[in-house]
Amino acid sequence: MLFRFIAATIDFRYSVYERLKMNGQDFNLRHLRAFTLVCRLGGVTAAAGAVHMSQPAITQAIAKLEAILAERLLVRSSRGMYPTEAGNIFARRSERALNILKQGCLDAAGRQKSGTTAQFDTRITSTQLRALIAVATYGNFSVAARANGVSQPSLYRTARELEKVSGLTLYRESESGYEPTAAARILIRAAKLAFYDLDQALDELSSWRGAKSGRIVVGALPLSRSALLPQAINRMTRVYPDIDIHVIDGPYGDLLNGLRHGEIDLMLGALRDPTPADDVTQTRLFDDRLGIFCHPGHPLADHHDIPLAQLTKYPWVLPRQGTPTREQATAFFRTRSLPNPTRVIETSSMVLARGLLKGSNRLTMMSVSQAQVEIEHGAMQQLPIEIGDTPRPIGITRRLDWQPTELQERFLTVLKDVAVPSPK
Repeated sequence: MLFRFIAATIDFRYSVYERLKMNGQDFNLRHLRAFTLVCRLGGVTAAAGAVHMSQPAITQAIAKLEAILAERLLVRSSRGMYPTEAGNIFARRSERALNILKQGCLDAAGRQKSGTTAQFDTRITSTQLRALIAVATYGNFSVAARANGVSQPSLYRTARELEKVSGLTLYRESESGYEPTAAARILIRAAKLAFYDLDQALDELSSWRGAKSGRIVVGALPLSRSALLPQAINRMTRVYPDIDIHVIDGPYGDLLNGLRHGEIDLMLGALRDPTPADDVTQTRLFDDRLGIFCHPGHPLADHHDIPLAQLTKYPWVLPRQGTPTREQATAFFRTRSLPNPTRVIETSSMVLARGLLKGSNRLTMMSVSQAQVEIEHGAMQQLPIEIGDTPRPIGITRRLDWQPTELQERFLTVLKDVAVPSPK
C-alpha cells in the first residue's frame, strides 16, 4: 500500500531532485558532504582529509553547489572559510539530510545483518537512491524507467550498483514484478526524508530572498475539510497569494505513511489514542462531538421531543464499518436497546451524504463541526438528540523531528488561530 500511495501523490510534491532536474541540475551527495565539512571544520584543507577528496575537487564541488543554488555559500577570511547566511541555511538542511541517510543505511544494514558494506552511506549516490525509489514505486524496471525518462538498461544498472555498493539485497521478485526487501524499505524511507530536507532548503532559501511563495502538503482527514482547513487556507493565501497548498485526502493509514515518508508535511483531523507511531507527534486544536442530522424538510425536523424508536423507521447514511463514527452509531443503538438500522448507505463523503439527505428521508450521524457549514447553508438540520459520545480531539499530526520552514510555521499558527470549539 505504501508504494502505491507514494506513486499516487508524486504529482502533489515534486522532490528536490525533480525540481532541480527541470533546470538540468542535480545535487551530488559527495559534494554535500564536502560542503558541510568545510562549514564545520572551517577550511578546505581540513575537509579534504575527512572526505577523502583533493582540495581542488572540494573547491570545484562547492562552486557547483553555488551555481545550482545561485547563491554564494562560503566566504574566505584570514581564519579560514565560513558559511554566508545562505550557506548556513543550506548547511543546516544538508547536515540533517546526510545524518538521516546515514542512520537509514545503518538501520538497513542492521535489518539484513550480513553481507553489508561498512559505512556505505558515503559511497552511494542520489541517482542510485532515485532508482531504488522508482523500482519500488512501480514494481517494474521498464515502467520505472519510462516514468523517470531514462532507459531501462540504465535504470537497471544503477539499481543493481546500489546493491553492490551497499551489500544489501534490495529487490525480491514476485508474481507482479519486483518488491522491495525489508532493508530496502528502510533505505527508501531514509532517502525520501533526506530528499525532503533538501527540498525544504530550497524553500527556505527562497523565503530568505524575500519570496512569499513555497509549498505545503496537507493530509486532510474528513473532520478537517468542511470548515477548519478552508478557513486556514483562505487566511493563509490572503497574506501569501503565491503559496502552493496541496490537500490530499485518503484513508488514515495511507496519509500516515505519506507523512512518515516525507510526502506530506502535516495531517489534519481526528487524533488517535495512543499516538499511531513513535516518530510522530499530535497537537490538539479542539474537541468535536457527534450529532444526528437530516434535511430541513424531513418529517422529524423541528420536533423537540422525538421518541428514539422513530429513528429506526428511517433509512440511514453512515460511514463504513470499522470507522470511529460507525462504531459510535452502533453503540448508540445498542445502549438504547434499539435495533441497528437495516437500510444503510455507507459513505464518508460529505457531498454524497448531503445529496442523499436532500432527496430522501434519510438520517445520518456525523461530526457536529463537519456539518456546521451545511447547517449554515440550510442543507442540514441537527435533531435534538444526545448521542452520549466521548469528545474526539481534532488536531495536527506531524513527524516528531520535523523542522518546518517559516511558511509552514506560519500555516501552523493560522490553523491554531482559526480552530474554535465545536458548537455544543
